[in-house]
Amino acid sequence: MAPTRPPAAGSAPSAGGGAAERSSGPVPAAHLRVQRVRPAYRQVADELRAQIVGGTLAAGERLPNEADLSRAFGVSRSTVREALRVLASQHLIETLRGVQGGSFVASPDPSQVVADVGGALGVLVMTPQLRLHDLLEARLLLEPAAARLAAQRADSETVEAIGRAAGAPRDPRDPSGFVGHLDFHTTVLMATGNLMITMMGQPVNDVLRTRLRRVGVEAAEWDRVDDWHRVIADHIAAGEADAAEEAMRDHLVGLRPLYERDGLWTDEDGPGH
Repeated sequence: MAPTRPPAAGSAPSAGGGAAERSSGPVPAAHLRVQRVRPAYRQVADELRAQIVGGTLAAGERLPNEADLSRAFGVSRSTVREALRVLASQHLIETLRGVQGGSFVASPDPSQVVADVGGALGVLVMTPQLRLHDLLEARLLLEPAAARLAAQRADSETVEAIGRAAGAPRDPRDPSGFVGHLDFHTTVLMATGNLMITMMGQPVNDVLRTRLRRVGVEAAEWDRVDDWHRVIADHIAAGEADAAEEAMRDHLVGLRPLYERDGLWTDEDGPGH
């Protein structure tokens, strides 16, 4: 990634508080002031994040240095430094060292965002505030709608992918087929063609994948799960949106007693229900 030319001495961010000098010349400063209603570094980070996500600050663009940002926002350099750390932790900027170094706007990576959300959910699951019931309820709201969209938008490639996921043989290392079962649900989310739906649903499945034990369940129960997946896949392949949505809802409702069974939800991750 080639850095842009550093801002001229004394230049400062745009009216939002963060745009660096562009090829057309320096951007006039606005001298934004933060309000002391919450930590100043969070306000600075929020403003810069809004400009990055909104495209005011383009990928590869160099941010003004700490001194310029400090003057523009009316905060200390340590506050600016902490705000930049927040943005870096969210993969919105990256800092390079050296003569041509500085803080540069990064292109948001959807897969990294999904991973970060999944990790945050994993931590939250360990607290009493988020229960297994909450995860299952969220899934019940999201995935039937996803099955409907998948059926409405199904093309040959989508149908093939969902059919493969529904009929995938069990991995000998995972005789329950639990991981493969969640892969089917992930495939349905992706088949909607809606990145936001995929991003919303994937972390929930990731938490279930890592926090639920896969022991003590009769093979016949997993066989019934396989049967449900094939039914849902057939409805999606036929473009039967109503039936696909209803089948997915019935499937998830049927899974609830299995997931809530004592001993399946790992003790160290907090109460399951």
